[in-house]
Amino acid sequence: MHRRTLLAAGSAAIMQPTLALAQDAADPWGAAAGYPTGWGSPRGLSRDKRMRVGNFSGGFESMLSNRTIQCGPEDVLRDAPRGNLRYNFNGASKTPDDYMATAPVTGLLIARRGEVWFEKYQFGRNAEMRMMGWSMSKSVTSLLLGIALDRKDIASLEDTAAVYVPSLAGTLHGETTLRNLMNMSSGADIVHEQGNNTIYPAALTGPRADIESTVHNWNTRKEAAGTRFNYNELCPLTIGMVLRAACRMSLSEYAEQFLWKPMGAEANATWLTDSHRNEFNCIGFAARLRDWSRLGRLVAQRGHMNGRQIVSREWIESYSRWESNEAQVRYGALGTPAPAAYKAFIWHAKADGSWPLFSGAEGQRVLIDMKTQTVLAQTGIDSAGDWQREIYSLFQAAVAAG
Repeated sequence: MHRRTLLAAGSAAIMQPTLALAQDAADPWGAAAGYPTGWGSPRGLSRDKRMRVGNFSGGFESMLSNRTIQCGPEDVLRDAPRGNLRYNFNGASKTPDDYMATAPVTGLLIARRGEVWFEKYQFGRNAEMRMMGWSMSKSVTSLLLGIALDRKDIASLEDTAAVYVPSLAGTLHGETTLRNLMNMSSGADIVHEQGNNTIYPAALTGPRADIESTVHNWNTRKEAAGTRFNYNELCPLTIGMVLRAACRMSLSEYAEQFLWKPMGAEANATWLTDSHRNEFNCIGFAARLRDWSRLGRLVAQRGHMNGRQIVSREWIESYSRWESNEAQVRYGALGTPAPAAYKAFIWHAKADGSWPLFSGAEGQRVLIDMKTQTVLAQTGIDSAGDWQREIYSLFQAAVAAG
């Protein structure tokens, strides 16, 4: 049942498990009800914890319109378990199993150069399930942007969005360069969480959801473009509009032809859309955990995978090179609680750019070490907890392993 039917009907099938779950505070993730899907209460895509496990692993696909990205011949991964992988955290020696026992993680995979060292699922999830990436979808968009530049579908990052989407001429986002859009520096007057309360109903969950009108109509400026990093959903949505126009196909079609099949993904992916079937590309990309790991491997191998150069080495290496007009996103300049850097919808945990990462709400992560080509892919259901520090200790141990 998709969004428009769901909103009109107020499905009893969805509401019934919510009522039952509400009586059991000792079961925060809905295990007793079989990890149900649905809007839950309070209504929202991720607010009700009892719906997250089911929603994040396929439930959204039954609730919201989406496109499918078909896979091709698989680039097979090799299982090579490392039973001796240990790390230290808060004075204790721990294993990846110990980490999962206390973290709100549905899946964890650690790999290097196509060898899977550790892979485990919990909360009733398994390797065949597609896992919602949330804002890791922005990093998928980044790879597509790089491919479009490589293929000359897009001429320059210094072009404004309106060069490719004439309907945006004269609007705030239309007059912003692709560089400033990809670096979350449009100058729009928006606060991420507050803005989402308007953007999501208008562009994804509402019965007449329309990305293009949402972007077109957000025109209040706070500062000049390029002044400040200001994380929000409108910047990637604008880049998505540019890609569709410049490449003359949907993002899903472009991803299938130039990323997903060439990379050797093992299963189809999906991408949530608005009512016009335009991808809500700030979030909404779902894939198996092994395919999320493959995306990390593609970055680690500087765009070369499955016997071909899928994204140019230049684009991947540009992630860790900040130009003179990108000072606002250099390491330590973001204003985030912990020092970090940003570039083209990719986060950086180290100043030298050697640890790029994809990051999504409620625990979605792909961590990459460029030197050893180690990748840690995680899907989760909650942002709370000390796991946000602990995951780096685990990853450092994997990077250091011979």
